[in-house]
Amino acid sequence: MKIFKILTIFFCSMCFSQENNILTRLSALNNNGKIWYNIDGYSVTSEVFNNSFDEKGLSKVLKKHKISDSELKTRDEKINSKNFFLTKQQKISGNSFQTNNYYFVENPNKTITVVWFIKNGKTDQDTEEKLVNAIIENRIPEENFVSMNISSINFAGRKIELGSNCYWTFLNTVQCPYAGEMNWSVHRTLQDAKEAVENQLNVTKSKGGGKITSEEMIDINFLDVPTKAKKIVYDFTGLTSVLTKMSGGKSLTIYYIAENIRDQNISCVISFWNNDEINPQTKLPALPEKLMKLN
Repeated sequence: MKIFKILTIFFCSMCFSQENNILTRLSALNNNGKIWYNIDGYSVTSEVFNNSFDEKGLSKVLKKHKISDSELKTRDEKINSKNFFLTKQQKISGNSFQTNNYYFVENPNKTITVVWFIKNGKTDQDTEEKLVNAIIENRIPEENFVSMNISSINFAGRKIELGSNCYWTFLNTVQCPYAGEMNWSVHRTLQDAKEAVENQLNVTKSKGGGKITSEEMIDINFLDVPTKAKKIVYDFTGLTSVLTKMSGGKSLTIYYIAENIRDQNISCVISFWNNDEINPQTKLPALPEKLMKLN
């Protein structure tokens, strides 16, 4: 009996009235052989393995991803190459789950590409399939790729100058020492963007090592658009977590924002430490004040 029993099943994707043009929402970063992608709140990586797409080669690649031979694998007929698909979920808290979807796909030269999707909350099979096909067929334009070294970013159609001290901690996650941090994603729908920031809030609440001392909805101006944000203060007083050791701070102020900006549905989480360099006039450090104004 072969190790891999590939089952062909029918996947029902969610139906949307609007066209699913992934390239208008996709950003990518080439990082030492792995490519990172961000779309719709997903964190995605793709990696090419020189193993052959057969039982022996696939077994080695599965072990690298800590997937056993016995776990159920299914064939996705909407992927344009020989493949199998596997999904795993892990509970975050309450009804919140993180989904890990893996696509093992045969390349034209018979080697293997693994595309790994991670998302908190609802997933979208149609978007995943379109992205996998675009990756395997090398159809992602250069303009969707960002540079590892960043002095500015294109954020919702606006160029944001960052200077020389900021860096990626992950794709679409920017850290500026003593000036704030942000992560964002472009979504297919505004509802999906709202769910993404709610999921990030749930993850924050589920973490140990600190406590939320305040939580409120506030009015802000986000990239010149009046909207509301969920503001929380997360306190680390008396604790010796890795975060506090690295930053020297005792509390984080975090803003969770979802809004349509210039026809793009944006989810964005902006944060800063109490000991960051805060402008007394805007009450924000340098990075947040480029994006938002407090009312």
